[in-house]
Amino acid sequence: MATPTTRCLLLVLLGILPTCAAAGPLAPPSLPECFRGCDETECLGDIKCIWDPKPDPKSSTTYSLHWETANSKDEHQNGNSSDGVICRQNIPSHKELRVWVQARNEHSSVNSSNVVFRTEDIIKPLPPTFLSSCQDPLEINWSTNCDKLQRSLGTCDVRYRTEDQQDWPMYDDGYIGIYEVSDPQPATVYEFQVRCACDSGLKSDWSDICRIKSAESTPVGEVDVWRECSVSPSSVDCFLTWKNLSVSQARGLILGYEVTISYNNGSKILVNESAVEPSNLLVHVGLIWRLATTLKDVSFVTVSAYSALGATNASYLVLPAPGNEVNVQTIHLDMTEENLTVSWASASQFSDDLKQYVVQYKECQPGQGFDWIKVDKNQTTAFFKGAFRKYTQYRVSLFAELSNNEGHHLSTAIGYSVQGVPSRVLSFKVLDFAATEATLFWEPVPCSEQNGVVLYYQIGVGTQKVYNFTVTPQHKNNTWKLSDLNPGQDYEVWIRAVTAVGPGANVTTRFKTVQDTHSEILTPLLIIFMLALFFIFFLSLFCGGKTCPLQCLYNKVPDPGNSRIFKHMKNQMNEPLAWICVPFSEPLPKISLLEVVERKSIIFCPNEFTRPLTEDVFSNDNQIAQGEDVVAEECDRTQHRRQREEYSKMIDSDEERADSCSSSEENQLTSGYEKHFMPTAFEIL
Repeated sequence: MATPTTRCLLLVLLGILPTCAAAGPLAPPSLPECFRGCDETECLGDIKCIWDPKPDPKSSTTYSLHWETANSKDEHQNGNSSDGVICRQNIPSHKELRVWVQARNEHSSVNSSNVVFRTEDIIKPLPPTFLSSCQDPLEINWSTNCDKLQRSLGTCDVRYRTEDQQDWPMYDDGYIGIYEVSDPQPATVYEFQVRCACDSGLKSDWSDICRIKSAESTPVGEVDVWRECSVSPSSVDCFLTWKNLSVSQARGLILGYEVTISYNNGSKILVNESAVEPSNLLVHVGLIWRLATTLKDVSFVTVSAYSALGATNASYLVLPAPGNEVNVQTIHLDMTEENLTVSWASASQFSDDLKQYVVQYKECQPGQGFDWIKVDKNQTTAFFKGAFRKYTQYRVSLFAELSNNEGHHLSTAIGYSVQGVPSRVLSFKVLDFAATEATLFWEPVPCSEQNGVVLYYQIGVGTQKVYNFTVTPQHKNNTWKLSDLNPGQDYEVWIRAVTAVGPGANVTTRFKTVQDTHSEILTPLLIIFMLALFFIFFLSLFCGGKTCPLQCLYNKVPDPGNSRIFKHMKNQMNEPLAWICVPFSEPLPKISLLEVVERKSIIFCPNEFTRPLTEDVFSNDNQIAQGEDVVAEECDRTQHRRQREEYSKMIDSDEERADSCSSSEENQLTSGYEKHFMPTAFEIL
């Protein structure tokens, strides 16, 4: 059992151990670097030492600079965390010093390694000063103050880089006063720094930067030529673009560009534009030049850059024939606000003639965010670095450039660095509607306001039905037909766009379907038809089973002056509802042969053949006398009537015999038809 004293000791140990464990061992400072600084004419006597403290972040650490000679004891001076000074009065002349740094905190202390040197060997002169430079050859000259310090010049170190580099990749040592760059890049700005030592002392700090531009030379290579299309890669509304030559290609100041435009009809245009003072026809945005002349009906173009010493080789760009933009290959996009990575599979259809791939991106907003790169045909990945804006649509396209410099579009994809909720559609209306269907039309969300890839549109009928409609490249008319609607009913329809983030705001329209006019017309007609059938049935019962029920109401007296055949035909053509009144059992009438009947006395009308008037008609002499008068009058009337008619009427044998008038002048007054077909009065007698 623990005593009270034991328990107290345990508590003390428990309080000390966590503190010791938390502090841990101190890290020793780095090896100190000591030197004696100099001005233009002399060197200072004080010695300055610098080191890397490597402090412990969990505790406060103090540092002290220590030194001693072979015959002296340890001396020290407290310093700050990274440097300290040994004063001149504390330094024995021409003696070796051993110097170290000690780090101490409340728990422990630790020393750095020792550095031993002679006080005369740690002299550090001022940095060199550049005297002159020249472009061709690329050379620099400098001087030091070693002679003013009454010391001989030691060796120097030289480092240089081009203006666009961040590090100093080139470094040489062992030079004295002069340095020349072998095979520099033409018309390139180089930056130089030099440091030197006097005798066997320390080397100075690096000098200030000296900038020199190397001499110009004839430009080499070709201009990177491409085309910028306002709508799509297959559009005819395209413009010629090219990039600045790199410094290694330009090799000097590019004065201008020479462009040759060849049209499909064989004509050519030569355009010479200055790069120093470009005209309105040539637009320069960043590193890209754009010729403000449309490429419509252009077969190919050539572009070359020239300087005061020469020109580059001509770059060829063959324009493809305009056509529909078809994605024959899939591309994958990995897009952030800082970079864009495009990947694809090899284009096997152009394996023999493939020269290289061209990958471009274009921002939806016209005139902004356009760039392209050309990669080797064996490469299937392209990388763009830049600031890609949020909620902004970028069209990324892949092309295959063949050995004849013709570009073929392979695929286009839409990319967003960050997506959002889409805006409202511009308009939504009903194009046409009927009793049970309606055709809707909308103007889609503009690409600058889509804020993301529109996956589909939602069309809703009130709160009951919602349709998801995906707009494909083959369906560009933005129409939708609603069916299964009710006639004469009011409808409220809305539409909205949907991205991966969510749907946008609704746009609503209202309409009313038309009433079904067919049912309004057919119903009364059906009632009238049923009443007519009922009326006919009633008449058939009322007439006692006659063949034609309408005979009870309509009984026409036949005309004895015409044949039954003509009467029957006239009834068929002129009488209403004659098709109902045709007897089913009565045979068709037949035309009979004329029958010759002998008459006791026949009176002929002069100059006209008429019906014979027999004795049966008249019973006595008075009647005969009266008949003669009647016959005379009849003959006169008949004569005038016959002159007006082209053909005489046919007489059927079944009709009642009637007297006819005749004339001795038959041949003169009868028509050709009667003369040919009808028998004369003499033939009848």
